[in-house]
Amino acid sequence: MGGSPITSFTDGTAEADVCDAMYEDIARAALTNSRWRFATNQAVLNRLATAPTSRWDSAYQLPSGTLTVNAVTVNDYPIGFDTYGDNVYCNASATEEVVADYIFRATEAQWPSYFTVAVEYSMAAVLAVSVARDASLAQMLEQKASLTMMQARNRDSQRQTTKKLDTSRFIAQRRS
Repeated sequence: MGGSPITSFTDGTAEADVCDAMYEDIARAALTNSRWRFATNQAVLNRLATAPTSRWDSAYQLPSGTLTVNAVTVNDYPIGFDTYGDNVYCNASATEEVVADYIFRATEAQWPSYFTVAVEYSMAAVLAVSVARDASLAQMLEQKASLTMMQARNRDSQRQTTKKLDTSRFIAQRRS
């Protein structure tokens, strides 16, 4: 995009200052815009001693680094929940094991190349506006970032077994 190369986010150039200010927000936004397999984990949650004020029976501590909670389960069955800060509130007894599926802040070393490229295009779009001050370049890079992110989601979705659609209910209804 025509800017000067940087050696670090703290090297004092305009490009480095923009990267330092925006990079973490863009990385976190990209990590939370899909259920990336490389940034998804499960953990048994620790029950907190103090119960919630209302609506929910129990509170659990989320693992550090959690960005988004995708599901909370008890005995492999999804249950209702709310997140408040770094806690999950739900209706579970003290004897039940509560498990959370969540997105965490994966390190750049854990990012697959298709995701890295998508984030690079997102950063380039920000730099095109703030450093190069070229709106047409920024628009082109935003479109490229969007397309690359869509391709990345497609690639990442192939990292798990394809779920088979249960059609038995539809077939039974059709035969009746």
